[in-house]
Amino acid sequence: MNVCERCGLPQELCVCESIAKETQKITVSVERKKFRREYTIISGIDDKEIDMDQLAKKLKNKFACGGTVKNSKIELQGNHSKRIKGELVGLGFAAETIIVK
Repeated sequence: MNVCERCGLPQELCVCESIAKETQKITVSVERKKFRREYTIISGIDDKEIDMDQLAKKLKNKFACGGTVKNSKIELQGNHSKRIKGELVGLGFAAETIIVK
């Protein structure tokens, strides 16, 4: 049985990531990049506490778009600013810590 190094609980009961999700200050913005394409940029997530690759994968599947993780930011292709807050709340982040610009 695997035990979490931070909280000492078994991996199935570990609450480190859910506690970390509630303390993040997330900023969502839309930028125009190459060829005037829009990208939704999600920043402010601590990549040491939350698996950015897994989070990006879930968001890309939900919005049916491409994307990547660069410099502790998630970049999603397209403008998803209207729906991103609800999806992040559904993934366990606190609504009051998410700022959509």
